[in-house]
Amino acid sequence: MNPTTAAAFEPLGIALFLGLLVGLQRERTAPGMPGLRTFPLITVLGTVCAILAREYSHWVLSAGFLAVVAIMGYSALLRLKQKEPDPGTTTEMAALLMFAIGALLAVESLRIVAVAVGAGVAVLLQFKPELHHAAERLGDEDVRAIMQFVLITCVVLPVLPNRTFDPLEVLNLFKTWLIVVFIVGLSLGGYIIYKFFGRNAGIILGGILGGAISSTATTLSYSRQVRRDPSAIGAVAIVIMIATTVSFVRVLLAVAVVSRDFFPTVALPVSLLMVLALLPSLLLWFRVPRQPAVMPSPQNPTELRSAIAFGVMYSAVLFCLAAAQRYVPGHGLYVVAGISGLTDMDAITLSTARMSLTDHAIFHDGWRLIVLAALANLVSKTALAGIIGGRRLAQTIAALFLPPVIGGALLLWFWKGN
Repeated sequence: MNPTTAAAFEPLGIALFLGLLVGLQRERTAPGMPGLRTFPLITVLGTVCAILAREYSHWVLSAGFLAVVAIMGYSALLRLKQKEPDPGTTTEMAALLMFAIGALLAVESLRIVAVAVGAGVAVLLQFKPELHHAAERLGDEDVRAIMQFVLITCVVLPVLPNRTFDPLEVLNLFKTWLIVVFIVGLSLGGYIIYKFFGRNAGIILGGILGGAISSTATTLSYSRQVRRDPSAIGAVAIVIMIATTVSFVRVLLAVAVVSRDFFPTVALPVSLLMVLALLPSLLLWFRVPRQPAVMPSPQNPTELRSAIAFGVMYSAVLFCLAAAQRYVPGHGLYVVAGISGLTDMDAITLSTARMSLTDHAIFHDGWRLIVLAALANLVSKTALAGIIGGRRLAQTIAALFLPPVIGGALLLWFWKGN
């Protein structure tokens, strides 16, 4: 067979398969609409028109598209005349898109894109009930959170200058806001998942989602439950421990995203802290009654004010680390890490990971700053639990935090790193 002929059959075969896939879905869910025969014809027509356009004139592709528009428009008009209650436009839009996908298959370098989009169309059409159910579960505040994330990501980020403006050359508005987008995106993911599982998601899921959103905020929220119900100390303690364990996963993810080369240096010590936090949680899980823990409703993590506050805090920690490294190397870095860790782990983690890209000393010993900040954060959470939840909760949390605190101290004292 001529190589040119063989090359033409490949996109046509894929077009036929994708058209059958989408047509099958329409045939099953939308009887009386274009289905198992029509969609393969439309997709193959798109590929044929694209091949002809490449050989002759681009008007062939335009004419084919207009013909599909006319046919689908005529079909929709007939359904309107028959006074169908809700004729809809999903099938027509799918048909037009499949024509375009068929045309895209003729471009060899973009063929994988066409396959992915075509398969995505079929999946999107199939999961209509689930998508509608998801939309119904989201309230106005949840949609607002999503749109605020779009604002933070797609409107604010692109207009920020990508250059440093400070004497230490570490502060860059674009890169700082990119970090903000990453952290807000993580928290938004946990927030949306919470909305689908509801307030009574249970102890384990409460801890996991709490750690994904903010382990410190989770400590505050659940400690208030102990004030209202002292018998909930065991369940609340487990939630706080699981949230703390997940916060270490969050640390590893943040480092991996910012500095892939720095990740192996941080992975072992942070993983050890994570295991030492998880083990007491498991022991307590088997000892306390399996009483449900109602998840407090989390705050919207995409508020612009909160995003700006985190960006300022991250920039301050990054600048202080750079200043300490230049003017008071050694102990100055640990002071910054300890103070930063009292309130939040994200800022010191991301700042250290970013500095590791250009500073060899931070690249080698930066794990110590993250571990020290983690220990300070554990002390801070214990204090918060005691202030809000009372002395008994503080004693319980302190006992559970003892293994990771001792393990972290031994790491700092004896381990030399990679």
